[in-house]
Amino acid sequence: MGALALVSAFVVLGGAPALAAQITVRPGVISRWASSSQPPTRAQCLTEFAAPCYVPAQIQTAYDERPLFAQGITGAGQTIVIVDPFGSPTIQADLSVFDRQFGLPDPPSLRIIQPAGPVPPFDPTNGDMVGWAGETTLDVEWAHSIAPGANILLVETPVSETEGTAGFPQIVEAENYVIDHHLGGVISQSFSATEQTFPTAQSLLSLRSAYINADQHGVTVLAASGDSGSTDYSDAAGTLFFTMPVTSWPDSDPLVTGVGGTELQLNAAGVRTAPDQAWNDTYNQAVNQATFGDNGPNPLAGGGGKSVIFPRPWYQDGVADIVGDQRGVPDIAMSAACSGLVDTYSTYGGAPAGWSPACGTSEATPMFAGIVALADQVAHHPLGLINPALYALSADHAPGLIDVTKGNNTVSFAQNQAFYTVPGFSAGPGYDLASGVGTVDAGLFVPELAWAAAAR
Repeated sequence: MGALALVSAFVVLGGAPALAAQITVRPGVISRWASSSQPPTRAQCLTEFAAPCYVPAQIQTAYDERPLFAQGITGAGQTIVIVDPFGSPTIQADLSVFDRQFGLPDPPSLRIIQPAGPVPPFDPTNGDMVGWAGETTLDVEWAHSIAPGANILLVETPVSETEGTAGFPQIVEAENYVIDHHLGGVISQSFSATEQTFPTAQSLLSLRSAYINADQHGVTVLAASGDSGSTDYSDAAGTLFFTMPVTSWPDSDPLVTGVGGTELQLNAAGVRTAPDQAWNDTYNQAVNQATFGDNGPNPLAGGGGKSVIFPRPWYQDGVADIVGDQRGVPDIAMSAACSGLVDTYSTYGGAPAGWSPACGTSEATPMFAGIVALADQVAHHPLGLINPALYALSADHAPGLIDVTKGNNTVSFAQNQAFYTVPGFSAGPGYDLASGVGTVDAGLFVPELAWAAAAR
């Protein structure tokens, strides 16, 4: 593989302001409570959320996992590492209920560690903690749904203000611990911060040590590309958006696989009724009403675009006509649409106990972590940085990669008494900045990825 050195250049496109000491790592999960006792029916979801709610069996079928499961390829012997500030105090019991409801086996192991220091006691009146508990629930339950035989290692971190980057130093410390102690083969991160909100390039680059470490030790790192389409948050409170195209980190890091979002349309058996398309619910009035309580438009789409920090990595040379001289994201995409939710179960305080449909690239990322764990099992070892393999498979038109050719991540919104449209990117044949190299047919893709990564 080619060298991926630290980048020292920092170019801010469009004159965006740097917001020193205001970077906030935030969860990307979007969820709504539905029921205290049973998962909502399809009819209930369509009535309450203007969208179907999918269960594990449907998603497993949609991604063609059954042939793998029949061969014993379930992620057995592998460990998926999920990193979340605070975690959830009830995740072990909640996963057990989720598994019983959907006929899934309990994971061989669900361990929780706090290598960056003890997490403060859970406070149900703390909205930040409650939000991360929801994120943790989605991450654990859906990584497990895709790779039911894999171990889960939940790495909880204490969020605090350090060097102007809230939470990131602790995440880096915790991930380095996991890598140094060989605790897992794939790391799932469902969080990000807009590149332009870092005060300097160096303040971002100084946080990359875990990804360099992962690359050197053959650990795969994934990150969600965000849920605001071509824009992202411009303030620490998460109330304002940039009015120009931006992207986020760590998904933009060349040593990380950025996971974008698609919209699935499935029948009750999990069979597609239409091809996947790039996720964009920005202009879906019914979904906006269910999610935000208004007709919108609100930014609600898979993140994607060009980095202002990192130049084009060597593995994207074949798509230079799309990304230009910059790192492009996402690299690949999975189910994320709020017009096609997935069920989760939780009982942590501060939110109604029971079933909550969820969406976002926070869903797509742990799902793809499950796919990577399956490929790790086939290869008999962790695959490390998989991006070169993804682009090689795409260039070879591998049958397991399913091209996404419809949709875009353009978004619109009202802000400060003005209306903005931030032009995004359209899906099309081959690589694009809305869906990456596409999505997967796991039955074919898992062995292809294991082979392509080994061939490096």
